[in-house]
Amino acid sequence: MFDHVKFGVSDFAASKAFFLKALEPIGVAVVGEGPPTYGIELSPPGKASLCLYQTDEKPAHLHLAFTADNRQQVDAFYRAALETGAKDNGAPGLRPRYHANYYAAFVIGPDGHNIEVVCHRPEA
Repeated sequence: MFDHVKFGVSDFAASKAFFLKALEPIGVAVVGEGPPTYGIELSPPGKASLCLYQTDEKPAHLHLAFTADNRQQVDAFYRAALETGAKDNGAPGLRPRYHANYYAAFVIGPDGHNIEVVCHRPEA
């Protein structure tokens, strides 16, 4: 549905480092970058982009959910995010209240955003 989503962050360097490391397991990389006030575009090849830019305004909290191809990517996201200083908001595991194969992990990122990576497929 989306081509890209762009939102402001209070610490561009910290957010850039967080999103690059935490989302690397699902293939996210830099596809474009300008000065911090313009920002950075992050995306897996051929997919929708996440764009971040430096702002002086306090960003509203968001819930961002990213799709993983498998449960190992969810686990790797969670480990990488915690290594960057993110706070745990739900360890990797099944969330059967959503559906039987909803396997996800949640962390709180640098600006207080709830960042999720989810796999909807059954375990291989």
